[in-house]
Amino acid sequence: MAQFFALLGWLIVVYIVGSVPFGLLLAKIGRGIDPRLHGSRNTGATNVARTCGTRYAVATLILDLSKGFIPMLAATAISHSPLLLTLTGLAALLGHMYSLFLDGRGGKGVATTIGIFLAVTPTPLIWSLILCVILIWTIGYVSLGSLALVASLPLFLLLAGDFGFLLLGIVVTVLVFGKHRENILRLARGEEKTWKRSEAGETT
Repeated sequence: MAQFFALLGWLIVVYIVGSVPFGLLLAKIGRGIDPRLHGSRNTGATNVARTCGTRYAVATLILDLSKGFIPMLAATAISHSPLLLTLTGLAALLGHMYSLFLDGRGGKGVATTIGIFLAVTPTPLIWSLILCVILIWTIGYVSLGSLALVASLPLFLLLAGDFGFLLLGIVVTVLVFGKHRENILRLARGEEKTWKRSEAGETT
């Protein structure tokens, strides 16, 4: 019973950390801008770049990535149990996507996903990132590259024989696709904007 409550307490802490809206804080403190009122109205790095500039976007990206990276590293110091690491990753991701501080709203989860897998299984992540970058660079759609990243993660996990994180990869894919449903609809209608335009499809 004590172990259960310790695990529950840990997951709550991870969720709260994941809920911190770094993009919103940086934009409001640094530029006096609320990104929820501009562009895509998202607090992720892409919309922060659009509303506040590149340096704020880079800082947002790093901090959102750290939401997944740091808790996963901390969890590995406790145990290498796939169950603990899966639950830790999901707690961080759900905090980012459904923030306690944003009335249940939040980012798209891509940066935090990168942080999660970078900490525990970097090789499959690197291959997914390569695919993501190629798509964004050649086609121009940030959202499509992001979707390709998470969709290919389970495949690269399988190819690497990293079955311990396969369930996490599948669940993350479903969650991120759900957050990108509007982007998917715009892509299907040919209405999604590219990163080369001022109103690029949002992500993170």
